[in-house]
Amino acid sequence: MKLKENEKIPNSEFFIMEDGSPVKKNTLEFFKDKKVVLFGLPGAYTSVCSAKHLPGYVANYEKYKEKNIDYIVCVSVNDPFVMDAWGKTHNVKDKILMMADPFLSFTKAIGADVDKSARGLGIRSNRYTMLIDNLKVVKLQEEEDAGTCEISAAENFLNLIWFSCLLS
Repeated sequence: MKLKENEKIPNSEFFIMEDGSPVKKNTLEFFKDKKVVLFGLPGAYTSVCSAKHLPGYVANYEKYKEKNIDYIVCVSVNDPFVMDAWGKTHNVKDKILMMADPFLSFTKAIGADVDKSARGLGIRSNRYTMLIDNLKVVKLQEEEDAGTCEISAAENFLNLIWFSCLLS
């Protein structure tokens, strides 16, 4: 991943669903003055993403809110309708913002794009989690293999930022 800690997130666009319609949002406008945990993953409805990554953040929502996190954002290269349906399947309600990056604008801008064509998936996102504070990446954890969810998992990332707060 080319994006590093202490760097500003890139200017990019993504889609979210609002009142049943996809709406384009700009990263710099949307995340300005916000404290955000953003996790990226290869795809909605895929095995590890559905079994561990997304459910972990839903289950730990209250713990993240205790850390004054404004948004928990799930980003994937799927379209906004798929992201919305996947969020409903996992009962994310207003806990997790399901962010669609169908043209890989954000994913490529941060250097998280990976070629999964051999598995029939095309270009996808690697698995990562980052803490963004007013557009600056404070913490970033990227998995070496998108098929695993360890250092980017909700519980592990929560522990990492908890310890970071104690040290700062």
